[in-house]
Amino acid sequence: MLSEERKARIEFVLAHRQKDLTIILENVYDPHNVAAVMRTCDSIGVQEVFIVNTLDKKAVNYDAQNFRSSRSAHKWLTIHQFDNVKNCMDKVSLNYENIFCTHLGETSKDLYEINFTQKTTAIVFGNEQKGISEEMLSYSTGNFNIPQYGMIKSLNISVACAVTLYEAFRQKELAGDYQHANFPEGKKEILRTQWSARTPK
Repeated sequence: MLSEERKARIEFVLAHRQKDLTIILENVYDPHNVAAVMRTCDSIGVQEVFIVNTLDKKAVNYDAQNFRSSRSAHKWLTIHQFDNVKNCMDKVSLNYENIFCTHLGETSKDLYEINFTQKTTAIVFGNEQKGISEEMLSYSTGNFNIPQYGMIKSLNISVACAVTLYEAFRQKELAGDYQHANFPEGKKEILRTQWSARTPK
């Protein structure tokens, strides 16, 4: 039997999971970056993470051995892995209406101009060196960048993700999204069962 403390923790986390926000990682190779992103996702209640890798098929499978820096966050997330952008985005589009890419272009907005509370939203982060592919950008409904004033015009992918997610968290917290549970009960029950089996007694 689970301890009452552990049961309470599971219920608290489930009550704050957000059904309308997800992350897509495209060709992010460094497993430490992937793991750090997962840790941030868990911390603010993002349940689903989509990983698509089209450049190196051998790098697609991020297994438990690659998640040391996540402090086991991957165990509490629903991770979808793809080796094809179209297949990934077909799945994403079933539940997420806005697709925001971290991409600096002529029509890109400042991160702090993005409203993360209006619609279901997927946020895309690209390869550490090449950024987001043209194919992925074709699915974008909007692009944004994180304002910076330094000589180096980019952030580490895991840092950029953390900055972005905590801005989304700030907006959603002010909007009351964390006070009103919106995660489907059926999915909660599935996760409750899975988490109970993975957690210490």
